[in-house]
Amino acid sequence: MSNFNIRILETPEEMIRVEELQRAVWAGSETDVVPMHMLITAVHNGGLVIGAFQEDRIIGFVFGFPGLEKIPDGPRPKHCSHMMGIHPDHRDSGVGFALKRAQWQMIRHQSLDHATWTYDPLLSRNAYLNIAKLGAVCSTYRRSEYGEMRDGLNAGLPSDRFQVDWWINTRRVSQRLGENSRPTLNLEHITRSGLRPFYPLHMTDGLPHPPEHLPALDDRLLLAEIPGDFTGLKSKDFTLARDWRFFTRELFETAFAANFIITDFVFDRSEGNPRGLYLLTHGESTLDQFE
Repeated sequence: MSNFNIRILETPEEMIRVEELQRAVWAGSETDVVPMHMLITAVHNGGLVIGAFQEDRIIGFVFGFPGLEKIPDGPRPKHCSHMMGIHPDHRDSGVGFALKRAQWQMIRHQSLDHATWTYDPLLSRNAYLNIAKLGAVCSTYRRSEYGEMRDGLNAGLPSDRFQVDWWINTRRVSQRLGENSRPTLNLEHITRSGLRPFYPLHMTDGLPHPPEHLPALDDRLLLAEIPGDFTGLKSKDFTLARDWRFFTRELFETAFAANFIITDFVFDRSEGNPRGLYLLTHGESTLDQFE
């Protein structure tokens, strides 16, 4: 059972604690911290700041606000989930999922049916939470979304991001966030299906290298593998990390232009050598074989 609690944050004192937590999560760049006065302004105008607490200590937060998106009939409202941070001591503990579930409940209460946010497509932990656990989908790739970033997690690489779509009222999302959530897709499911990554990874000194050229996207279901631990890879070989950024940029931009959509993610850590694999589906999402 979890040993933390979730609550809506509304006061200046609480927002100062969110400021402090940001500095622990994204160390190295004070300019990337959303200040207290911006957080307060947002929550007083339809925004949400939700915190996770262990006793009286804040260990995680999620922050979002109302936004508009362009559709053929004109602008329509959505929720823009801008930032989520978990204290380094509490990652992989279920805090992120609990915060997003609380956010989902509040967005429904606001009568919105769509939320978006961005994340680095090369971070397997984030992909597993956003796609596999929360049920978001993705068909939007944004190059250098935040320009040059200077914090310890992002410095030195183009800030390419996925923008995901979270369709709040769909059965897909409800199945993942409900009390009886469906099991996530795993490597055993993939193996039984006969699906294989459509390009091989080349291992050198224990590090995975991308292929030199992007293969043809010939099937309606594609399995695209990324480094299971991109942060560790970047610390060992920064040039290789850049190679992965530019290969996956070409991969996902090409796939999205060809009407593929990311519908699931497999994160396998069973053998001490993590693997991360995106499932891309052509056209409409049809995942019945994996449910």
